[in-house]
Amino acid sequence: MRTPGIFIFGMVLAPCGWILELTSTVAPAWRTVNNIPGESTDLVVQQGLWDICRTFTSSREIKCNQEDTQYFSAQIIQIAKGLMVSSLILNLIAIGVASAGVRCWTDKPNWTVAGVGGLLIFISGVLTIIPVAWYTHIMTSIFSASTDVRVGYCLVLGFIGGIMEVLGGLVMSIGLCRCCSGRKSNERPRTFAVKPTRNPSPPHRAPTVPSVSSVSSASSVSSVPYYSKQSEMDFTRAKRQQDSRQANSTAYKARPYDTDL
Repeated sequence: MRTPGIFIFGMVLAPCGWILELTSTVAPAWRTVNNIPGESTDLVVQQGLWDICRTFTSSREIKCNQEDTQYFSAQIIQIAKGLMVSSLILNLIAIGVASAGVRCWTDKPNWTVAGVGGLLIFISGVLTIIPVAWYTHIMTSIFSASTDVRVGYCLVLGFIGGIMEVLGGLVMSIGLCRCCSGRKSNERPRTFAVKPTRNPSPPHRAPTVPSVSSVSSASSVSSVPYYSKQSEMDFTRAKRQQDSRQANSTAYKARPYDTDL
């Protein structure tokens, strides 16, 4: 049996979304701060959930592990850390459960287990989209040394990874619907059409036992001799031959008496 397409779709999108989500969580580029007063014009500060880096566009020099207590003390940063880490862990568990349900190495998948795995993947995607969308909405209101605040690539990766997980999990959750409705693929009852035969066999009849009267009548009829026309002709011919033989024998016996006279 081939693996259903909905499971293939979900099992491809879930790991891809997890990789994008991991990059979005670890990389320090949720937003970039440009044109900081009193600093070089080519200085760009990249701020993430766990680290802050200072880069220079002219020399491409990067300095990380920068401290900013006001930025890291913001409520959105603490909530985003918890939700992103929870999403990563939940997605790994969901992929393991979904793999056990899909069972590509067997003939039939377990629709219930695969559907539960898809539901967990869907929840993982939702946990990713919530902090990313919230951070994007209040990005400019978080403490910053400059008003020139731009979206970092980590937010884009987070959106893409979360959407991929939501779509993959939603498609795989169809397995739960099929299980609840009691209609599983490859287990539907098959109906076979019976073709009429050209020469149907006669119905079975019970054997009949002849009665005593019929047996006696049959025996009486069989005792009467039956003579056909051919037998009458043969009988007449034989009788004539016998008469002619008797006549010849009589004539032969009478000849000696005639010579003596």
